[in-house]
Amino acid sequence: MVAPTRISVAALVRDGLVLLVHRHPSRRWYPDCWDLAGGHVEAGELPHQAVSRECLEELGVQVHDPVPIPMTISDPSLDMHAFLVTRWAGEPVNAAPEEHDDLRWFRPGELANLKLAHPASLSSILNAVQVATA
Repeated sequence: MVAPTRISVAALVRDGLVLLVHRHPSRRWYPDCWDLAGGHVEAGELPHQAVSRECLEELGVQVHDPVPIPMTISDPSLDMHAFLVTRWAGEPVNAAPEEHDDLRWFRPGELANLKLAHPASLSSILNAVQVATA
């Protein structure tokens, strides 16, 4: 049996909005859909280290104090580690155009109408926004 792929993702939340990236249509996995920024946990790397590295690589921001949050997904081949991020240095930009063709801030009410990479994660993302704005 193959071990699940370890993934770390970040829910960046600011002013009640959550940042999502749009996965490029040419991506092998989950093409042409919205997702949280993040990626593979490298060998010898802890999930919080991976999410910090991925945010720097993909968004050009240095995250501070990522907080682990539960994340529900339906893909058993993934070991998902999600983090709520409310503090970071820099302004998020699409620093990985080969991976994403857009990034955008969304209000919680807009998320249900999006094609998400992991539709089962919707309630987890909404909970993260709620925690961040409480």
